[in-house]
Amino acid sequence: MAAINGYPALAELRGRDLLSSADLSTDQALSVLRLAADLKAGSTHIDLGGKTLGLIFTKASTRTRVSFSVAMARLGGQTLDLNPQVTQVGRGEPVADTARVLSRYVDALAIRTFAQEELVDYAHWASIPVINALTDLEHPCQALADFLTLQEAFGELAGLTLSYVGDGNNVAHSLMLCGALLGVNVRVGCPKGFEPDAAVLEQSRTLAAAHGSSVEVLHEPVAAVRGAHALYTDVWASMGQEEEKAERERAFAGWCLNEELVAEADPRAIVLHCLPAYRGLEISAGAMEGSASRIFDQAENRLHAQQALLAALLAEP
Repeated sequence: MAAINGYPALAELRGRDLLSSADLSTDQALSVLRLAADLKAGSTHIDLGGKTLGLIFTKASTRTRVSFSVAMARLGGQTLDLNPQVTQVGRGEPVADTARVLSRYVDALAIRTFAQEELVDYAHWASIPVINALTDLEHPCQALADFLTLQEAFGELAGLTLSYVGDGNNVAHSLMLCGALLGVNVRVGCPKGFEPDAAVLEQSRTLAAAHGSSVEVLHEPVAAVRGAHALYTDVWASMGQEEEKAERERAFAGWCLNEELVAEADPRAIVLHCLPAYRGLEISAGAMEGSASRIFDQAENRLHAQQALLAALLAEP
C-alpha cells in the first residue's frame, strides 16, 4: 500500500470525516487539488490495498455514484452499494446501530442524503471516515471538482472570481466555503427570497476575510456575472423540491445563464454546471455547448477530486 509522499498537508486528513467544505484547511484543499491533478495526469499512483467504500445513497445519483465507484477501483479498492431499499436502513434501523456495524465491515462511508443532521449522526457513531456525498446543506466533493476545473483553466486560484447564478442551495454553499478557503471571490446572484443560508453566508465571509477574498450576494444577473472568470449555475428546483418547480421557474425568470450573460464576464471566462442540466431553464443550450463550456471536464473531475480525497482519508502514512 503506497503512502502519500510529497503531499504533507494530506497526512492530517487520514481517518477524518469530510462533512463540509469548511472541514478542510487551505493547505489541505490545495493539496487535494494537486493530488487530483497528478492522479489525472498519471504522474502518481496510490494503492489502497483492497479497502472498501460503502455508499449509502438516499437520493438518486449518476455522477456521484459512478465517480466514487470508479475512483475506488482505480485506487485498488472496491465499493459496496448500501442502498437503503436493500438494507435494514430502509426499515428503520437506528443510525447508531448501522454506523457501528458498518464500521466493522468497510473502511469509509460516502453518504448522499437530505438532512445534514443525519450525516452528522453517522459521523458521530462511525469509527471510520464519513464523506458528505451531498446533503441539502452542502456538496463539498462537487466544489473540489469545480475548483480543480477552474485551476486547470487559469492556474493560480487566488484572486479569481466565480459567479454562481441561481438558487442559494447546497452547491452554492460549498462553492462559497471552498472558494473562501482558496482565496477565490464568490458572487451568488439570485432573486430575492432565494439567498444562501444566512449561517453559511456568515461562515464563508469570515473565511474569505481571513484569506483575502470576498463573498457577495447580488440580486441582478448582469451585476452578478460582470467580469467573472467562471459562470456557474444549477437546477432551480433541487431533489425534494419537485412540487415547487413551476413556482420556481416563475421566480427565476430572467436568470438563465445564456450567451448574453457570458458576454458580460471576463473574455476568458468558463461556464460550469454540476448537472443534470435543463437547457432553456437555468442554462441555455448555447452556453452549455459553447466554446467557454467546461461542464463535461468538470463532471470528469468529480472522479479525480474524489480519488484524491479517498487517498487522503484512507492511504497509509
